[in-house]
Amino acid sequence: MNYGEELRREIMSEGTTPLIGVFDMFSASVAAQHYNGLFVSGFGFAASHYGLPDIGFIAWPDIVAFVQRLRLAFPGRHLLVDIDDGYVDPEVACHVIGQLELIGASGVILEDQQRPRRCGHVDGKRILPLQEYLDKLDMVLRTRRDLVVVARTDAGEEDEVLARAEALARTDADVVLVDGVRSVEQIRRVRTVIGDKPLLFNQIAGGRSPRVSLPELAELGVKVAIYSTPCLFAAQRAMEEAIVRLKRDDGRLPEHTEGSVGVRESLALLERNISRNHSRPEPAVLLA
Repeated sequence: MNYGEELRREIMSEGTTPLIGVFDMFSASVAAQHYNGLFVSGFGFAASHYGLPDIGFIAWPDIVAFVQRLRLAFPGRHLLVDIDDGYVDPEVACHVIGQLELIGASGVILEDQQRPRRCGHVDGKRILPLQEYLDKLDMVLRTRRDLVVVARTDAGEEDEVLARAEALARTDADVVLVDGVRSVEQIRRVRTVIGDKPLLFNQIAGGRSPRVSLPELAELGVKVAIYSTPCLFAAQRAMEEAIVRLKRDDGRLPEHTEGSVGVRESLALLERNISRNHSRPEPAVLLA
C-alpha cells in the first residue's frame, strides 16, 4: 500500500480529516477503534517513553521503532508522525524520512524551531532563520518519495506568521501548519495567504488555539485537524482517579460491572493487533 498517497487522497477529499494523537500502543489501540487517522504526538511520546516534557529529549530511533510497531498493528490506518525539527541536523532529518517511509509512515511534520525546542502552545519558542529552515525542508522534500510532508512554523508575531506561512505555501510541502493559532480570525488570515495549499490545524486542551469543531474547520477551509493529546490527558486523569480510589478503599479493587474494563475487555482490544489478524490490509475508510 502507498501510505503517503492514501493520506494525500484523504486530505484532498471533502471536509476536514481528523488525526488522533496517540502516545503508545495501547492508546493507539483505543483510538483506532473510532478513527482512521493516528497522529504520533511528540508531546505524548516524550511523556510516555521518557517521562519528560517535549523539549527535545526524543531520539529518532525510538520514534522509528514506535512507528514500526504501529504500522504492523494498524496496516489500514493513516500515520502522521511528529519529527520535531528533524532532530537538528538536515542530514539526520533526511535519514529519518527514509527510515519512516520504508516502514510505512504516511506523513511527517517538520517544524522551524531552534533548540532548545518547546511545545507549540507554550511561550519561549525560538525559530530558525527562514532560509535555514527552507533549506532543511527542501532537502527533506527531495529525499521523500511519496511521504506527505507538513511544513510547520512556530512563529508568534502576526506579520512573521503570515510571511512564513506564505513562504511555506510556495514550497513543495503538501500541507502547511501554523502552530499555536490564537483565533478563528487568524486561521482565516493564514488561509488567505497560503492560497490553495492545504492547511492543518492543531488543537490541544489548555493550549492557545480555540476549540473548533470539524464542520467549523471545514467551513474555514482547513483540510486536516490533529488532536495531539486527548488520549494522554484523559489517561492521566483516569489513572489518578483509579489510584486515589484504590488508596481510599484500603487496596480493595472496585467491583467489575458492566461497562467497566477488566482482563477480558482489555485482552479483546489487544488481540486485534496480532499480525495474523491483519493478513490483508484494512481499507482506509474514515470511521469518524
